[in-house]
Amino acid sequence: MYVIVGLGNPGRQYEHTRHNAGFDAVDLLADKYNIDVDTKKFKALYGKGIIEGQKVVLAKPLTFMNLSGESVRELVDFYKIDEKDELIVLYDDISLEPGQLRLRGKGSAGGHNGIKSIIAHLGHQEFKRVKIGVGEKPPGFDLADYVLGRFPKSQREAFADALERAAGAVVSIMTDGMDAAMNSFNKKA
Repeated sequence: MYVIVGLGNPGRQYEHTRHNAGFDAVDLLADKYNIDVDTKKFKALYGKGIIEGQKVVLAKPLTFMNLSGESVRELVDFYKIDEKDELIVLYDDISLEPGQLRLRGKGSAGGHNGIKSIIAHLGHQEFKRVKIGVGEKPPGFDLADYVLGRFPKSQREAFADALERAAGAVVSIMTDGMDAAMNSFNKKA
């Protein structure tokens, strides 16, 4: 079983912002595989289903980004998964161009507060990630304002494509393994 967690912030004001890239990717997977992500538990909205023959739990923490680890810890404990192999986290990354993906099997938080929280609650950095590029903040912009903003029209198509590829990357991780998925998806868009 895989627990697939998309990071973001709950509430209408945050829908489709850069920081909610993880939520958007989970929503896409949910739509594609007919999984209802509408049950409240584990400090998240979650749903169970099957993706390409694999049992999955799709989850969107309701803790707000900086406390995402609380929800992830509850999910990992309840489903008794091996988080090093069966946890996949999707989230935004400002160090990647809009639309670019980067898959990693482990690593530091890289300044991302949601990932910092997950690392703190799991006690290690070894879990699979799908980073979705949202682009670097322009000079003079406040980082929080930038990540909580929406994509300009000129970048929406690239971002929609990135969400499709992020969903594909999750499927590839589960069916082909992490190394093969990284080889397929870790290239410029």
